[in-house]
Amino acid sequence: MKIRLDRTMCDGFGTCTKHAPGYFSLDDWGYASLEGDGVVDAVDHDGVMRALLDCPAHAIIRMPDAES
Repeated sequence: MKIRLDRTMCDGFGTCTKHAPGYFSLDDWGYASLEGDGVVDAVDHDGVMRALLDCPAHAIIRMPDAES
């Protein structure tokens, strides 16, 4: 799974950092930043999906899976 973060949509609620702190951090103004390249390890899938689903601003986007 791969995700991206649209920082222009982020309203700084911080729920993403609660559910997936290894993938999201907050900047000095409280807005989210994506850590890494957006590729989610299988072990972290549930936490990242919870962050995606709980984001009130819908700023986290799941990218389409690449076809083989």
